[in-house]
Amino acid sequence: PVRLLPRGPSSCVRGPVVLFEESAPCGWIVHAMGGKNKQRTKGNVRPSSSGRAAELLARDGAGVPGFVGFGASTSGDPGYVPAIHGAEEIDNLVDADFRLVLRKLSKRDSVTKLKAVQEFGTMCHERDSDTVKGVLPYWPRIYCKISMDHDRRVREATHQAFEQLILKVRRNLAPYLKSIMGHWLIAQCDTYSPAASAANVAFQAAFPLNKQPEALSFCKDEILTVLQDNLLKETADTLSDPQTVPVEEREAKYVRLLTSSLLALKRLLTHLPHQERESLRERLGQLIAPGKFWKYSKHKTPQVRGAYFEVLASLCEHVPELAQGEASRVCVAVLLSIDDTDPVVLPPLWEAVLHVLSSITDCWSHVNAQKGVLPKLWVLLKEGGKGLATALHPNLLPFISKLPDEVTQPAFNFYSTFFTSLVLGLSSERALSSPSESAAIICATMECLRFCMLQNSGEDEEQKYLPLISPQLLPLVGRALGSSHLQAGPLFFQVVDMLGSWEKRAGAADDWEKDLFCRLLADFWEELGRLCILHVDQEEAEQGALEGIATLLWIMQNPESAAWRQTTRKKKRELKICFSDLDGKEEKDEELQREPQNKTTFQSDDCSPLRTRHLGELVKQLAKLNMVHVRERSSARHLHFLSLLLRSFSSQEVFRVLLTPQECEGDLGLGDEALSKNMAVRFLLLKVVTWLKQDGRSDTDFVVEMVFSVLRCCGSGDEKMLILNHLTYMDLKWGILLEIIQKACAEPAYMDLCQGWVKGSVLGEKLVSLAAELCEMGLRGTPTSSAPKHAHSWALISLSLSQQHNNETLIGKEYVEKIIDRLHATLSEAKGMSDAGNMEPLVSFISDVAANFFSAVRGCLLLASAEDLLFTVFQLCAQDQTVTRLSDAVLHKLRNAFFAGVHALVSFLKSEVKEAKFFLYVAVWVKNQLINSPLGLKSLEVLVEAVQKLVETVGMAQPGDPSLMWRFINSLTPTGEEWTKIRQSLPPQWVKSPLLSGRLRITCDCPCADVWKFRMPARLPAHLCVCALLGQVVCTALHNTAEILYALQWCAEMECAPPMVAEYHKMLQDWDLATKIHTQWPDGSSIIQTVFTRLLNKINEMFMCFSSFFPLSEKSVSTIQVLCPSLPREDREALVDLAIAELLNWQEEGKDHRYSKCTPLELFVFFFFLNHVPLLISCPSHLGNVSVGELMLSVEMMRFFCWLLSHSSAVLQGAQWDLLLCSMLAWLETASDNLPVFWNPWVQLFVCVNCELIVRLSEFFMAPPSDVVGTLPAELCTEWQEFFVEGIHSLLLPLLVRIPGQYDPLFPVPVLRSVGKALMYIPVQQLTNNKLPARFVAGQKSNLPAALQTLLNTLSPLLLFRARPLQLAAYHVLNKVMTGLPECDGESDSSRAEEDDGEEPSLSPPAALMTILTATEELLENILGGVPVGEFAVVQPLSVEHCCILGYLLSWKLLLTFFKASPSHLRVQYSSHLKKSRSLHKLLLYLFRLMPENPTLHCQGAEAPSKETKTFFTETLSPSFCNTDAVQWEVPHLACSVYYCTLKDLPAMVRLWWNSQEKRVSSAVDRFTSRYVSSVLSSQEIASVQSSTHSFENMTVKARCASREVIATYSVDDVFIELVIQLPQNYPLGCITVESGRRVGVAMQQWRNWMLQLSTYLTHQNGSIMEGLALWKNNVDKRFEGVEDCMICFSVIHGSNYSLPKKACHTCKKKFHSACLYKWFTSSNKSTCPLCRETFF
Repeated sequence: PVRLLPRGPSSCVRGPVVLFEESAPCGWIVHAMGGKNKQRTKGNVRPSSSGRAAELLARDGAGVPGFVGFGASTSGDPGYVPAIHGAEEIDNLVDADFRLVLRKLSKRDSVTKLKAVQEFGTMCHERDSDTVKGVLPYWPRIYCKISMDHDRRVREATHQAFEQLILKVRRNLAPYLKSIMGHWLIAQCDTYSPAASAANVAFQAAFPLNKQPEALSFCKDEILTVLQDNLLKETADTLSDPQTVPVEEREAKYVRLLTSSLLALKRLLTHLPHQERESLRERLGQLIAPGKFWKYSKHKTPQVRGAYFEVLASLCEHVPELAQGEASRVCVAVLLSIDDTDPVVLPPLWEAVLHVLSSITDCWSHVNAQKGVLPKLWVLLKEGGKGLATALHPNLLPFISKLPDEVTQPAFNFYSTFFTSLVLGLSSERALSSPSESAAIICATMECLRFCMLQNSGEDEEQKYLPLISPQLLPLVGRALGSSHLQAGPLFFQVVDMLGSWEKRAGAADDWEKDLFCRLLADFWEELGRLCILHVDQEEAEQGALEGIATLLWIMQNPESAAWRQTTRKKKRELKICFSDLDGKEEKDEELQREPQNKTTFQSDDCSPLRTRHLGELVKQLAKLNMVHVRERSSARHLHFLSLLLRSFSSQEVFRVLLTPQECEGDLGLGDEALSKNMAVRFLLLKVVTWLKQDGRSDTDFVVEMVFSVLRCCGSGDEKMLILNHLTYMDLKWGILLEIIQKACAEPAYMDLCQGWVKGSVLGEKLVSLAAELCEMGLRGTPTSSAPKHAHSWALISLSLSQQHNNETLIGKEYVEKIIDRLHATLSEAKGMSDAGNMEPLVSFISDVAANFFSAVRGCLLLASAEDLLFTVFQLCAQDQTVTRLSDAVLHKLRNAFFAGVHALVSFLKSEVKEAKFFLYVAVWVKNQLINSPLGLKSLEVLVEAVQKLVETVGMAQPGDPSLMWRFINSLTPTGEEWTKIRQSLPPQWVKSPLLSGRLRITCDCPCADVWKFRMPARLPAHLCVCALLGQVVCTALHNTAEILYALQWCAEMECAPPMVAEYHKMLQDWDLATKIHTQWPDGSSIIQTVFTRLLNKINEMFMCFSSFFPLSEKSVSTIQVLCPSLPREDREALVDLAIAELLNWQEEGKDHRYSKCTPLELFVFFFFLNHVPLLISCPSHLGNVSVGELMLSVEMMRFFCWLLSHSSAVLQGAQWDLLLCSMLAWLETASDNLPVFWNPWVQLFVCVNCELIVRLSEFFMAPPSDVVGTLPAELCTEWQEFFVEGIHSLLLPLLVRIPGQYDPLFPVPVLRSVGKALMYIPVQQLTNNKLPARFVAGQKSNLPAALQTLLNTLSPLLLFRARPLQLAAYHVLNKVMTGLPECDGESDSSRAEEDDGEEPSLSPPAALMTILTATEELLENILGGVPVGEFAVVQPLSVEHCCILGYLLSWKLLLTFFKASPSHLRVQYSSHLKKSRSLHKLLLYLFRLMPENPTLHCQGAEAPSKETKTFFTETLSPSFCNTDAVQWEVPHLACSVYYCTLKDLPAMVRLWWNSQEKRVSSAVDRFTSRYVSSVLSSQEIASVQSSTHSFENMTVKARCASREVIATYSVDDVFIELVIQLPQNYPLGCITVESGRRVGVAMQQWRNWMLQLSTYLTHQNGSIMEGLALWKNNVDKRFEGVEDCMICFSVIHGSNYSLPKKACHTCKKKFHSACLYKWFTSSNKSTCPLCRETFF
């Protein structure tokens, strides 16, 4: 039989397969199928090898780990899943999906196994139980393998899937339980917590808690077998295949298995019942007998050692007999490892140590304590447990309690060393930095010390305790007095606890024990007194030591304080071993049930009389000694210590000690004899007051504390109030009263002492007078900080107003109102005095006080004065800082006070808020500011922000009730009359823009010229202010929305608006008011939509009767014109019928039946012309005297003519055409004669519409519609071309020149735009023969005719005019004549060529343009000089700089057009001039500051341009009059267009400039050109070669687009030449390469010369490749015609000026080019022939 075996230890059946036959002598014959070097699965980089498989099979007869299907299992269960159904009977039970998943579990890849396990769990959850049961025979072996997988995710998922399997099969798992229980228990102790948790969950799902010990008992032998194999047999190499698994992974798996097995052994011992453990004693003995087991105590891995010690502890606890039998090895392994300080090992190690000491009676006989254990322990304790004191030191007390006498003898030396080592551990670095470490050491020290004292108390030798108190306990206390971190620890509490224990034993019935502990306590107090006196009786006593003494004494006085109770409870929770008395009974602390006392407790009932006596004597002794230092040396430290003492021990006896006998007698002037005999009161008035009045004392906090210590010794409340009133009348600093009140507010016990004084009239009147004095000083400008007495005055006022006690004001309510009244009056006065003096400190103080008052005192705004104060604060917040003269910091304080006040007002008053007058005051004041006060933009912003914050605060305080907010907004909103008034006060300049654009048709009286000169006042119009406020705060009211839209439109329509209006408009845009208007509507609909719907409804109501519009008037006509586009089609048709009827009724005579058959449109046209012919013919000569209505009538007729030309030109007959054209020309003549009144918008509209009519006529006659051509009159087109065109442009061109003047708000920019559009149709012939007034420039060299020169001189300066339409008009007119100008220079070039002396010829382009360039270059240097080359300079659209740059670039566009139209020989001369003038050099530097870094059209993206991406180089630019939206990109696009034309027409000059630049500039130019321009230019150059119609004789030219190559083939007679021209990547910056093709009949030298010539032509000529090839062909043709080469350049035709060699040497007769000779003479400094070296004549 043949079986299939998966390849490799953990693979599936996929890949090469190994076949096994059972007929070979060795048992198996291996056949390999498939290649060896194929990588099959992820991570499996080793090739398959049948030899390696056989080696693994033969290695161990018991089976090979990892091979599924082969092993030493005796269960008979198959470990593999057959691949074919029916192979075995049991295999039919396995579902096909389960079969596939189980095969995946054998994969080596972790991801594959993880997904397979997860899929297995899902299938177990979803499939029925019978299907899942079929998997059980195969699950044990698979589970045992993958539960130990290296990937922790696989292990976790395995146990999660196992849980799903258990939930399905339940009891059916029992037959397979023994085969998996060992690995299952190990998995529950996995070092990866989630995996262990998942295994535990699965175990609990299988067995309830009460059944778990039974299950473990059932499988105990199998579990021990697995654990024994793992601990004693397995190694890293046997667990994993060394040939496939890395070393690190093998070691990690082995360590994890060891740790988990040890922990599983402990778990087994813990959970097994006692009788089951006894039955396993023999097996356990076999497990621990081998030496390998005991070597784990020294294993290098901490996890293994820790688990090992846990096992030993469990053995000692649960199987003590077995541990006793192995005592020698157990004691050595545990006790000699006592210095192992690994954090993982130490806790289980010390647990094992304690169990060994408890379980093994003769443990110390197996180890040497003095040499092997204790020295290690001393080192460990001296180092503070090496950072593990919290784990180590709690074990010290049980440890020493189990030490026998033979180990501790001699006891004195042992305990001395022990405690010395413990105390030294406090000095370790970890103990000093960690409070928990230090606390653990202290607790252990004190516990062990108490233990030793109790152990020695029963000895006959009574002095055994003395060596422990003097050298151990008191030095530790003394050390704590000098260490702040020890004082914060539990030492003092531990000492007090120990004293309590001694005091209880001192009160025992046993006289011997009582005397012993009484003497012990007496000695302790004596030693403690000496220690305290030693620290106190020093001139420079340490502050920390004095505070430590006070703390210790306070804890002794109050042993049951809150801190002590918390510490005790924590200690008792952590305590594992308790002390017992002599009879073995536990001590019980009966006092722990008492209620905690406040830290200001003065007498403690917890203290025993014995402690009270000792403590009282010590305190009086220290107080008396301390007072000596205070009296004689004025020691501040001792005074502070005295305050601490008195705080805890305030009694008459202590105060009597502090006074001299003379000070204890005499009258104090209190009027109360009994009070004068109070020693505490005498101490207060004779000592404390003196210290409080000392000027040099800055820290009076502890002195003020003595005041309360004195008050505690007073009886009734009247006595306390009398004392405090007496102090108030004294001349104390205000800071003293501030500290007294602060302490009273901080401590309820203190407040109880002085509550009557705080509420009394003495303090209240004192504070009122203080507030008045402070306000008066502030108004005078005197800072309160200059008076030492008032250093804390404002803080005192603020505290008195802001604090509350029992929901009432701290001081009397009447005094609060008086103070607030005074603050409001002062703030109002300061607001009016902002220009005089420095009011800022006063306002700052008042704002702080108000903020604290509003936010802290509930119901504060019920006071009328508080509401007035809040209103005044709002006024200061809502005004600009230029008015209030307040800094940002003070303004911030005012806003905080205002917000606190509003929130308090709204949130507290609730229903009463409706009657609050504050919001009415604010609304009235704000409306008055908006309408009547002069507000600038900044003032408006501040006011709007203040109101907006007010509304937001109200909304947050009342989220569910907007009624208050709406009432406030309604109070802010103007009435209808107010809206009308402020709207009509807006300037009318907004009419101009919509009127000229055709969006508004209105007839009204035209204001004078001065009205249109917009002079904005210093303040914004009231309408704009109100709209800004309401728009930002709320704009949901329909009327408000209309006004806000009106304001937005007014700003948008303003042309040449002042900066204030522009900034206002930008502010509204930043606030995004338009979006708010479109979205803010209560029902969610758009406000604009709502307004429009209501308007249409109104229109429908109006059009119920169309006759209501007739007879027509100007207003009704304007209304119809505006509303017509929104009407339905049928309504518009009805309106047309009515209009035609109205026209017919205009005739005075009856109806003319001749027109009864005409269409409505024909009738309308006829009668329209018939009724208005007189007006057309008698057009007034001066438009300034014509009414607006008459102008608008002419305008509407022009618009009607334009509509006829576009839609119904066929209805016009000959007479109508004549009338239309004559009227158009008459209107134009009228406009030309009325230039002075162009400021009038209606006159501008008249001219603009007239020019639009001219444009429509020009377009009509340029390309008449096909359906109209046959109906036109015969002579109409001829008349248009011969008469009307010349008449039109003879008026328009002079008009364009006459309009420019001073650029001001009255400048007719729309007229220029319209005239420029009309002039785009002017014929070139009319420009050439123009009739402009002659204009010439002195010294200007020109070959142009007078008319052309006049045109250039007249229009070129207009390129720099500030008006953009005029610049574009001048450009378009000049661009028409640029192509014809080179002809004029060509006529004079031949005569100058004869006179050429050899110097490179130079010819200037048109002088007028060069003058413009020269003048502009200096301006551009000032504008762009600070921008580095390569960085993009942003130019503000339509600014002066924009116009200057635009004129400069347009001039270059004209110049490049002129250059492109020039012939080759003239182009060389023009290039030479540009090179000399460096104009092109400057242009390129400017272009790389004006072109954007990413020239993508309309910002399509920042990525490299693809074929679909449009850039400024792929899209042609034609400067347009209409496209105003793209003005911001006009300069960058135009710069790119100029650069593109420059590269295309002047490549040689650009290449020369590029090579001369520094590296940074050249790199930037190369990068930009290669990325955006070269591909476009190369494609166009190749395309021009392909589409060229130019044919060469004897030469053919072909192009290859993909390779950017041009192939030229020249053939004549027997000569055949092929040249390949390659364009570079950065064309045209890089040089064009000429490569050799085929050649026939040409010598090598001649071939090289011709290749060099072609390369020279293409590199140095400014033209296309075709022009370079033509030049090269001419040169070769001349060579074949017999013309000799120039012996300098070895070329017939010169590469620059294209001349032939003409200058001959008289000696050798050789001819040279003049330019070559000139260069030869100048470079060699000789006048000899280059060939024969004779003098050249």
